[in-house]
Amino acid sequence: MNFEGKAFRYGRDIDTDVIIPARYLNTSDPKELAKHCMEDLDKTFVERVAPGDIIVAEENFGCGSSREHAPIAIKEAGVSVVIAKSFARIFYRNSINTGLAIMECPEAVDAIKEGDAVKVDTDSGIIVDETTGKEFKAQPFPPFVAEIIEKGGLVNRWKEKLAEEGK
Repeated sequence: MNFEGKAFRYGRDIDTDVIIPARYLNTSDPKELAKHCMEDLDKTFVERVAPGDIIVAEENFGCGSSREHAPIAIKEAGVSVVIAKSFARIFYRNSINTGLAIMECPEAVDAIKEGDAVKVDTDSGIIVDETTGKEFKAQPFPPFVAEIIEKGGLVNRWKEKLAEEGK
């Protein structure tokens, strides 16, 4: 999978309560969640983000409460991939399960600046900061993870598999 977009930079320990504040958890509608994505950290995020854009963050992105609403809000807001130095484990798994691409690459995070144009190839693990021309290597997705993300999440993948088997 290939993604291309503008970088939005955030710091370390961005928790799920900042990604989607708890006051909006009375819905599971992705479009409604997207309207409030990152609003307690960056009031203009949803106004500025465009389809395909990329979040770049420091360590421990997605820490805090275990809620799948956070990656759903990010994905529905238009973000194609999140690149971070590290992710909270439950957020990492929730992201894959909901079809949000995520990659760990500390070197890319250190180099990419707010607003840089970034290209990501998840099959090869190559991340290119097109603004500076610098290239970075992250771990590519294993085939089963790539399939889950391509299908839009784990539930969609299994629905398709079961339909193929006539179940």
